[in-house]
Amino acid sequence: MTTRIGVIGMGGWGKNLVRNFHRLGALHSVCDADRNLKKQVEESYPGVTFTSDVEDLLHDEAISGVVVATPAATHYGMARRAIEAGKDVFVEKPLALRYEDGRELVDLAAEKRRILMVGHILRYHPAVIKLQELISNGELGQIQYLYSNRLNIGKIRTEENILWSFAPHDISVILALLGEEPVLYSCRGSAYLSQDIADATLSEFLFPSGVRSHIFVSWLHPFKEQRMVVVGSQKMAVFEDTTKDKLILYPHKVLWKNRVPTAVKAEGQVVDIGDAEPLLNECSHFVECIETRSAPKTDGEEGLRVLRILRDLQRSLERDGHRIDRSREEGKPESRPYFVHPTAVVDEPAEIGEGTKIWHFTHVMKNAKIGRYCVLGQNCNIDSGVIIGDGVKVQNNVSLYTGTEIEDYVFLGPSCVLTNVTNPRSEINRHTLYEKTLLRRGCTVGANATLVCGITVGRYSFIAAGAVVAKDVPDYAMMVGVPAKRVGWVSRHGLPLKDPDENGIYTCPESGLRYREEEPGVMRCLDLDEDDPLPEDMRVGTKFYDEIVHGRRLK
Repeated sequence: MTTRIGVIGMGGWGKNLVRNFHRLGALHSVCDADRNLKKQVEESYPGVTFTSDVEDLLHDEAISGVVVATPAATHYGMARRAIEAGKDVFVEKPLALRYEDGRELVDLAAEKRRILMVGHILRYHPAVIKLQELISNGELGQIQYLYSNRLNIGKIRTEENILWSFAPHDISVILALLGEEPVLYSCRGSAYLSQDIADATLSEFLFPSGVRSHIFVSWLHPFKEQRMVVVGSQKMAVFEDTTKDKLILYPHKVLWKNRVPTAVKAEGQVVDIGDAEPLLNECSHFVECIETRSAPKTDGEEGLRVLRILRDLQRSLERDGHRIDRSREEGKPESRPYFVHPTAVVDEPAEIGEGTKIWHFTHVMKNAKIGRYCVLGQNCNIDSGVIIGDGVKVQNNVSLYTGTEIEDYVFLGPSCVLTNVTNPRSEINRHTLYEKTLLRRGCTVGANATLVCGITVGRYSFIAAGAVVAKDVPDYAMMVGVPAKRVGWVSRHGLPLKDPDENGIYTCPESGLRYREEEPGVMRCLDLDEDDPLPEDMRVGTKFYDEIVHGRRLK
C-alpha cells in the first residue's frame, strides 16, 4: 500500500483510528501533545513515527492523508491547516462547531482539489448498509416512521453538549436512509450537570415525503443503548448495535377488524450482516478515496448537511423547542424568485435567474451565474465562474467546472462529462490553465458523453450518448462515436435532416423549417437566424407530434 496516513490525536477515539490504519498497513505517523505516548506507539506499532509537533506531521511529504481526531472545538482549525498543507483530510464528526467554518472547509477542499471526509462511522456499519439496501429494494414497504435512541452513562463532555456529541451519527444515517432532508424540526433538552451544556435532548423531524422521526440522546442513562427502529408498511426493522443480532426484521402487520386497527405480531427474522468492523471499513474507504481520487460516501458536503441541521437544532434548543421551518426565513415566506431544494447548497454570492429550479443535493458555488427558467437535476455541481444561459436543462450527476460557458436552451444529459484541463495531474496545480468550453445555443449533449475542454459545441448540434468529443462541433451536426464524428445533420427540433430537394434544401419534418449546407461542413437555417428564439407555436403542439406521435391530424 502506497498511501501513508498521519493521525493527529491519540485520545479515547484516536487510538482506535491508529489501530485500524495500522491494520491496513497505511499508518505512517501519530501526533499527540502527550509526549508520554511516544513509547507506547513505538512499542505497539514498530516503524511508526511519533511526534508532538503538528507541523512536523503536516509537512512530511511521505504523508498523503491526515486524520483529525482532536476535540471537536479544534476540528476546523486542524482540518484547515491540513488542507492548506496539501493533504487529504479525514476529520472526525462534527466537521466543525460553526456552519460557516464547515462551509469554509468544504470550499477550501474544493479549491485545493483535496479530499475531505467526515467520520460518520455508522454509515460504514454493515447493519446500516444492509438496512439502506432493504429500504431501497422496498422490502420494508413505505417508510412511515423511524426513531433512534443513543444513550449511555460514560464520558461527559464539557466542550460540546450531548446533541453535538451523539446526534451527528443518527442524523447522518437518517438522511441516508430517507434520501431527503427534513423541512420541519425542533429540539428540546436540559442541562443537569453543567450550566448551558445539555445532557439529554429530544429532536423531532418532519420530511417532505411525510415521514416523521425523532432522535433521543443522553449521557445520563443507567445503561448503554444504541437502537434505531424503522417502521415500514410491510415490515419493521430494528438495528441495535449493543446486541449480538444487530439487525432484525419484524413482519408485523396491522389488520382492520370491525373498523378497528389490530396488531398481528410475527417472529423476528435475524438478518445476516457479517462481522466486518465499521471503523475498519471507514478507514479503508478513506484510503481507497485517496488512491482513486473519488468522493467519500461521507464527504464534506454530507458533513455540511449534518452540520446545518445541528446548527438549527441548537438554535431550537436554545429557544425551548422553537420549530425550525426550512421553507421560511425568520417566520416569513422566502421572496427569492427561484426554487432551491432543502438538500441543495447555493453559496453566496451566486446569480440565479427567475423561475430556475435547483434539485436534490446539487451544489452551486459562489460567483456562478445561472439564467432564467433553468433546471438543475439531482447531485450536480456548478463551479465558481461557470456561466449558464436561460432555459438550460442539466440532468442528474453533471459537474460543470470553471471555464464552462453555456448559452440558452442547452440540454445536458445524465452523467455527461465536461473537463477544464487537458492534462490534469493531482500533484500539479493548473488552476491558471483552465480552458474555456463553449456550448452554443440549443445544443444537446447525450447521457455519459464526454467533452474535452477547450472546444466549441455548435448551435443546435446533437452529441449522441456515450460519444467522446475532442474537436469543435459545427452548428446542427449529429456527432456519434469514440472519437465522435459527424454522421449527419439535425434540425433545431432535433430530427435528422435527410433527402434534400433539387436545390439542396432540407426540410425539418416536425417544424417545416428549411436548411441548406451553404458550404461543405456549414449548415444554416434559411427561415431563422441561428440566435433567434423559436416562435412560440413551434415549441409545443407541432404538426409532427400531432400527426406522427399522437396519430391524429390537425383540422
